[in-house]
Amino acid sequence: MLCCLQSVIVLFVALRKARKQQQLISKRLLREDTQNGEEKLLAFCQVLQLLQDIQKGTEERKKSLSCLRQALQHKETQQKFVRLEGSMRVLIGLFTSSLADVQMEAARCLHELSHSSDPAVAEACLPATSYLLTYLSGHSIEFTELCLYTLGNLVVESEAVRKQLLPQGIISALACCIQSPHEAVLEGLGYVLSQLLQAKEASIEIIPLVLDSALPQHMLQLVCSNLELGMGVAVEFAWCLHYIVCSCVNNALLISQGIMSTLVLLLLELASMVSKAVADGLELLICPVLRCLSNLLAEEMEGCNVQVHDERLLVALFTFMQYFLNNHLFIVQECLWLLNNLTADEPFFCSAVLTLDLIPALLQLLPCSRMVTLLVLTVLCNIAEKGSAYCQQLHQKVVLSSLISTLTLSDAEVAGQCLELLHLLFLHWPEAAADFFSHAGLQALEQHQHHPELQERVRALMDLAAQPAAASPSSLVSSAAVPSSVP
Repeated sequence: MLCCLQSVIVLFVALRKARKQQQLISKRLLREDTQNGEEKLLAFCQVLQLLQDIQKGTEERKKSLSCLRQALQHKETQQKFVRLEGSMRVLIGLFTSSLADVQMEAARCLHELSHSSDPAVAEACLPATSYLLTYLSGHSIEFTELCLYTLGNLVVESEAVRKQLLPQGIISALACCIQSPHEAVLEGLGYVLSQLLQAKEASIEIIPLVLDSALPQHMLQLVCSNLELGMGVAVEFAWCLHYIVCSCVNNALLISQGIMSTLVLLLLELASMVSKAVADGLELLICPVLRCLSNLLAEEMEGCNVQVHDERLLVALFTFMQYFLNNHLFIVQECLWLLNNLTADEPFFCSAVLTLDLIPALLQLLPCSRMVTLLVLTVLCNIAEKGSAYCQQLHQKVVLSSLISTLTLSDAEVAGQCLELLHLLFLHWPEAAADFFSHAGLQALEQHQHHPELQERVRALMDLAAQPAAASPSSLVSSAAVPSSVP
């Protein structure tokens, strides 16, 4: 089983890594109208003229700044601007102006520059970072939001920017900012923090500082509060928690702060919303919450109880899988991965899956996709490993007919997981072997008897077909009675 389970883990880790990398390179742009898309690419002399104009009187300055902002939507203009001697010094001087409208327009220009994919442009903005941090405590919501998204864009791909921001106190600034009552500010803050937490040096240089601050407790509160009004905030901070948990820097601290019970209760609330058909966009929050809980359960931590004993969590997971099956299959995969971690070493949830009669719902998922099939089979193996009472229940749930169908149509990797489950069933409940071979099981096995990686296991199972009827299971095993209630 270990080989097949490792394959499932490798596939799923690859899937998660791909999504994480896609998230990592994202930048966001707060932009008003672009004058009907009529902005033009400027020549170098025109950029120089704009730079000269913004140093003139107030009215001319505001008009020139507005034109510059439009022009900076072009990559070529951005590069021309930052190469001009003194250009960033002038722009940052206006950014620190006492005139609010001039300051705002200069901030918009900086924001356009921060969205550039050219690392040289991002590094040209380095002198502005200390001011961006200072203005996070400003009184204008729009201005603070703009500063946050500018910071978030700058830290995405520039290690130089991140290394400058850390000693400048960005973590402390964000910890103060997270107490803002304004949803737009909190969502922008979540964006900045999520970008920082995904940096390659995050586990060594950034996450320890975050854990030492008040940010984690505030994040937990924000993930769970005002879901219908502030879903964007909850989503941002759920991803932040996910990145912290993945780092494994100090998950014991998060557990001591109640992250496990908080996430379980949140999933129960989200399942209730799904049941009431209030589910528009909920998958965006459900995904990182499931990942957080899955990764916490997968990590072994001395002195920490990372187990959860609440069968309502199973009901929530199956509610999600049923609701999102057709439109968001990735949620089904995340639910199954969590279910795998719940059942891997914990008889409580294995018993609960049986007593809540959830096996039929699991079997219905087998044809969905290769990844889903592997995960379902892995969960069933987790249950079968618990012994004869569990295997007897699986046998009674007509698991064998589904296994024969899956074995007939599957590739080598899925077939290998099927064989592992059959081995466990036959080992702990020999009656299952007789039933399997009387329902075309032998023909299903024969399809894989020549595969190099499977032939030894196929042969071992096929040999059972030639043996006399097995003795009564009750005479071969002495395990506990079939679980009739969740322990």
